[in-house]
Amino acid sequence: MPRNQQIVLDNRPQGEAVASNFRLVAVDTPALKDGEVLVRHHYLSLDPYMRGRMNESKSYAASQGLGEVMIGGTVGEVVESRNPKYAVGDKVVGMGGWQEYSVVDGNAVGALRKVDTTHVPLSHYLGAVGMPGVTAWYGLVKIIAPKAGETVVVSAATGAVGSAFAALAKARGCRVVGIAGGPDKCKYAVEELGFDACIDHREHGDLKSMSRALKEACPSGIDGYFENVGGYILDAVLLRANAFARVAVCGMIAGYDGQPLPLQNPALILINRMKVEGFIVSEHMEVWPEALKELGTLVGTGKLRPRETVAEGIAAAPEAFLGLLKGKNFGKQLVKLI
Repeated sequence: MPRNQQIVLDNRPQGEAVASNFRLVAVDTPALKDGEVLVRHHYLSLDPYMRGRMNESKSYAASQGLGEVMIGGTVGEVVESRNPKYAVGDKVVGMGGWQEYSVVDGNAVGALRKVDTTHVPLSHYLGAVGMPGVTAWYGLVKIIAPKAGETVVVSAATGAVGSAFAALAKARGCRVVGIAGGPDKCKYAVEELGFDACIDHREHGDLKSMSRALKEACPSGIDGYFENVGGYILDAVLLRANAFARVAVCGMIAGYDGQPLPLQNPALILINRMKVEGFIVSEHMEVWPEALKELGTLVGTGKLRPRETVAEGIAAAPEAFLGLLKGKNFGKQLVKLI
């Protein structure tokens, strides 16, 4: 059986995460039991939620265990099977974690999903046609529920979630405004992703400036907001929200280092009779088939052209992840393992 390189969580961050929180190890891959399959991972997904799991604190999911393989989505190929549902060569998506191989119980519900790479590249099943894409779909369709002509805003606009959000919202006839970091990302948002406007948060780094920029980009106010960041950006959005605006809260990356993120004026939620709802996409598996079908069509027809940032090799995962938390990636952050 092949030797398997893994990244484990060695110690918990004290404030900002650093490379020494992780450790590279190598282990023997165990022999398969009946019903199991061996998957060789081609790509590993890096996502902001992983930072929250590194903390030992109350959250929607259990903390990442010390000494255990870091959690993460993977796509790869079945290289050995003792399960009739899976053949050698099948391309699959799963939660294999930060490692080169995983042994998976092929009978466990939701553990693996076979995918077709005829029209959609394998790596896209970790982004636009995977968990991030479905996240965008659920927040937009089920929480914001926009009508044609409404204005919707998304932070972290050029990442895997934000780029899918733009395509989905444009398909529903919305004015779509993004918030991203740097002129290159904002140019990409407008010219390639189809945003009507994009605000550079590095240029508008405080509440007053961001509020002004939102007023200019959203002359009719904001009807829906997809939250990935928190902090002063959320405060600015609340100032520009219309009556009965809806906010889908997906992430708070500004607070992942453990500091609380207070709201400056929560009374605006009442004044505008707003709906603010947090969600975890894995709790809504019933929508995945419908969402993935629409997302796959958008990618297949070229209406969604996701960009990827790819690090090479399992040892590169920690630095790539830390770069993701600082916005250094362009589009979906992946690690190529083969």
